[in-house]
This record gives sequence, structure tokens and C-alpha cells, in this order.
Amino acid sequence: MGRQSISLTEPNDEWLRNQVEIKEYASKSELVNDLIRQARKQQQQANFLRGKLEAGEQSGFTKQTKEEILASAKSRLNG
Repeated sequence: MGRQSISLTEPNDEWLRNQVEIKEYASKSELVNDLIRQARKQQQQANFLRGKLEAGEQSGFTKQTKEEILASAKSRLNG
């Protein structure tokens, strides 16, 4: 596992310490890794949606209802 040294603003460091103190996370490292995982997942979801939007714009019209399109997108995001 790689080790990093980062500098935090006082409010951010205080927030991290508080999360550990209230036992939400066992350590600051665990919390930072969780935040990074969440950011990566959001980026993957945004990339997926961007790709679908671009493909949709290029493909023209569809016979699917908006409900079907939304259900399909949600299942892929959560899948």
C-alpha cells in the first residue's frame, strides 16, 4: 500500500478528526480512502452518462419510453 503525505486546511483536518472520534471511521486513512472510492465511483457514473448522452445524440430517435430509458440507466449505474 502506498503512503502519501498531504496537507489539510484546519477545517478539513478537524472534520476528519471528528469522524474518527465519533467512530464513523477507524482512522483518517480509512476515511480518505473511502472518500477517494466515492469520488472514483461518481466519476465512473458521470463518464457512463456522458457516453450514453453522446451515443444518444448520435443515434437519433428511440422507441423506448423515458421510464424505460431511466430504468435501464439506473440498473447499469447500480449494477
